[in-house]
Amino acid sequence: MQNKGLIKLFAFLFGLVSIYQLSYTFITNKVEKDATVFATNKISESEEDYLAKREALEARYLDSIGGNSILGFTNYDEAKKKELNKGLDLKGGINVTLQISVKDILKGLANNTKNPVFNKALADADAASKNSDATYIDLFFESFDKIKGDTKLASPDIFANKGLSDVINFQMTDDQVKPIIRTKIDESIVSAFEVLRERIDGFGVTQPNIQREGNSGRILVELPGARDIGRAQDLLSSTAQLEFWETYKQSNPSLSTFLQAANEKLKTLVEVEKPEEVVKPESELDSLLSDVAQDSLDFSQEVNPLFSLLIPANPNGNALVSAAIQDTAKIGEYLRMKEIRRLIPADIQFVKFVWERPTEGSEIVDLYALKSNRDNTPRISGDVVSDASDTFDQYNKPAVTMTMNTKGAKEWEKLTGDAFNNQTGIAIVLDNKVYTAPGVSSGPISGGRSEITGTFTINETKDIANVLRAGKLPASAEIIQSEIVGPSLGQEAINSGFFSFMIAMAIVLVWMVFYYGKAGIFADIALLLNILLIFGVLVSLNAVLTLPGIAGIVLTIGMSVDANVLIFERIKEELAKGKGQSQAIADGFGNALSSILDANITTGLTALILFVFGSGPIKGFATTLLIGIVTSLFTAIFITRLLVDWYVSGKGRKLDFSTAMTKNLFKNINIDFLAKRKIAYIASSILVAIGLFSLFTQGLQQGVDFVGGRSYTVRFEKMVNPSEIASELNTVFGSGTNVKTYGEANQIKITTPYKVDVEGIEVDNEIQNKLYASLQKYLPDGTSFEDFTIGSGEKSIGILQSVKVGPTIADDIKKNAFLAIIGSLAVVFLYILFRFRKWQFSLGAVAAVFHDILIVLGVFSIFGKLMPFNMEIDQAFIAAILTVIGYSLNDTVVVFDRIREIIAEKGWKAGENTNLALNSTLSRTLNTSMTTLVVLLAIFIFGGESLRGFMFAMIIGIIVGTYSSLFIATPVMFDTLKKKTQLGKEE
Repeated sequence: MQNKGLIKLFAFLFGLVSIYQLSYTFITNKVEKDATVFATNKISESEEDYLAKREALEARYLDSIGGNSILGFTNYDEAKKKELNKGLDLKGGINVTLQISVKDILKGLANNTKNPVFNKALADADAASKNSDATYIDLFFESFDKIKGDTKLASPDIFANKGLSDVINFQMTDDQVKPIIRTKIDESIVSAFEVLRERIDGFGVTQPNIQREGNSGRILVELPGARDIGRAQDLLSSTAQLEFWETYKQSNPSLSTFLQAANEKLKTLVEVEKPEEVVKPESELDSLLSDVAQDSLDFSQEVNPLFSLLIPANPNGNALVSAAIQDTAKIGEYLRMKEIRRLIPADIQFVKFVWERPTEGSEIVDLYALKSNRDNTPRISGDVVSDASDTFDQYNKPAVTMTMNTKGAKEWEKLTGDAFNNQTGIAIVLDNKVYTAPGVSSGPISGGRSEITGTFTINETKDIANVLRAGKLPASAEIIQSEIVGPSLGQEAINSGFFSFMIAMAIVLVWMVFYYGKAGIFADIALLLNILLIFGVLVSLNAVLTLPGIAGIVLTIGMSVDANVLIFERIKEELAKGKGQSQAIADGFGNALSSILDANITTGLTALILFVFGSGPIKGFATTLLIGIVTSLFTAIFITRLLVDWYVSGKGRKLDFSTAMTKNLFKNINIDFLAKRKIAYIASSILVAIGLFSLFTQGLQQGVDFVGGRSYTVRFEKMVNPSEIASELNTVFGSGTNVKTYGEANQIKITTPYKVDVEGIEVDNEIQNKLYASLQKYLPDGTSFEDFTIGSGEKSIGILQSVKVGPTIADDIKKNAFLAIIGSLAVVFLYILFRFRKWQFSLGAVAAVFHDILIVLGVFSIFGKLMPFNMEIDQAFIAAILTVIGYSLNDTVVVFDRIREIIAEKGWKAGENTNLALNSTLSRTLNTSMTTLVVLLAIFIFGGESLRGFMFAMIIGIIVGTYSSLFIATPVMFDTLKKKTQLGKEE
């Protein structure tokens, strides 16, 4: 092997970088564990609401030590940003897909017109959207064109209104108006995206994820670790509120009087908690924890409770005071106290205190005092803004221009006039955060068009313009898909996933040493390095580790073993031919390379398609599988080779690639596979026919992913009867509600189509209330509704997980699943055709894959209601099917590769050499299949309930795939060859 030094250097650096990347995860885990211990020791379970108090104390602890140096190269805050991201199923939290209402946007653009043609087109688009994959705007335009008659989109009572007069006039044709409306809709969706991102940033979860899904108007939001689920749902689905307020002057004497009085009053209100007697700390860490507890709880030492937290604001601005971001929560708490609010002078009794939006990298924010009223309503609401855009002012600095409608223009002229006369500012507030508060320098502004200037960057003016536009178009955001996982279930998933991973690893490591002796040790070292590299790459790419992702890594172990098995078996063949040890090793690695590459490329293609069409956890599975394929190739081909070459280069060292017990296994095997192909055809036809009959008569249990609806995983203290509960729930929700045991006898999965077409948090709350009322008698005495629902703490009863899928998105998931399977088959057919140059090889491979898929589907149809675990057809099942396709093709390609090699040397000879190729690969086929099967069984048994159906599909697929590569793929390929080719007369 050439360039050994370069490979050693690359492997060393690659491994070092992976360890460095993973170190951040170990650091954050250690610090968070310390925080948990600290909070647990401080707050006992006897205290009321102890879980919430512990969580708050943990957060304060982490804030207090966030900037402290750790190991001299990082701190907790930095490490948290670089740790391994855990998915929803491992960390708990909420994952939702929001649909921004394009219908609302269109109505807003048309000023809520009463035009009958426009409104009829909207109604028709609503009806068509239920059975169409087209976007809402396309359906609207299509409906409008059918019924418009003489009506134009540029009619004055539709889109040629004052609000759009800058871009649409009466003379425009419909074809000219349509792209403008599309642009406006896209801008509105971008605005909604910006609003949601701003809200999420303020929600307080680490590593949130928000992204648009193409041009569909859908926004995917993931909040891993979020515990206050109700707040998260309200945050995501409520409409953005843009407001304009007049500020008080910074020098207002009443405000100064109030702050002074508040500071004095707080001296008597803040409880004095005497510090406990300090015991000599056992370590530096204990000392640190003691300091944190004292600093965070003992305010009695503060001479000025309020003033010590305030910072003088810029005297030339309109802010009242400033403060450090970390102190804003405490100041807000003080100012909201009833005793403090009573101190506000009569002339400013309705004052409203609002913080500014913190800018990136800033540590200080301003506090504004806004002129409010008895009803706490703003002078102007955001719905009067008709347009806004980012621009540059007369000094060529970034600015924002905005235009208001007629009503807004009059109110704006009055507001700017008051601000000019009072020498105050105008605060632009979104979601209770001040974005900017400029003064008015030239009197009242008429016409409703104005410019906002300040110390903005170009990106900030783009964001502000987007936010202002969002105010003008209050498009509702409906949750069309959601998955909520309680923290206790997430921790259980981590435990079960890690345990299954370790079991699978141990089995593989021991088996390789048992079967290949010292060579197996070298394969194990390469395998361990492979796993280190996979996790290192995951962190480097900022990818998310999910439970299916762990399954993908475990499957990668099997694939990594497969590459080493291929190499070692070829080396054994070369040694059997009488070659010297060094030459046999070189030839073995060389001869195995083609099979390894072909097998991994075919699996990689199916994983790539899964990545493109999958979502959420399934994309996580595909990500780890793709990374694993690359790292497996590197470690098997290069690292194993380095270790083997190093060992045999030593004087007198011999490597047998077997042990005394396995030395003669699979030797002198001569099975006539082709002679048995008719029996195989008959057996397979019977199995496929039985499966098809079941599919057409019984069908498959489709999960909510494919049919829409809501599902809830509920755990009880004692075992329950699912049939009894199903009977009760069907009277509440109507027929169609399904209840079955999910894992242990005290855990059930409830699936219901109740109000599947109705969106909104209200329906979710209604269903949860009905579930609580129906199931309350099965719960322990004293279990409240809050205890029952998700997010009530680290509990072990109640709703552990809920999933909601709207009918529209269910259709999209089903379509993507179909495209993924067909796409993978087409791509692999073309790849095999390209590699083997004969369409018969492609036909044999695809026939075997279809055979495998139909048998797996048949097994799920026949045994779907009999097995004691979930066998619903969902996205995870599609991932399993695609993995089966990849594995079956992997196996088939290895066999085909050996057939091609032997036929090139000896010809077809009526199938004699085809049998020779099958027998020569049998050792590798059975070894790899058994190893992979044992790994999958380990996950199936120990990996948790949510993975069982997924693993069962793959186990059946591996068994059937191994059989089909020998008895279906090769016979079909051979039987479709010309007779002359089979006999060797035409090569």
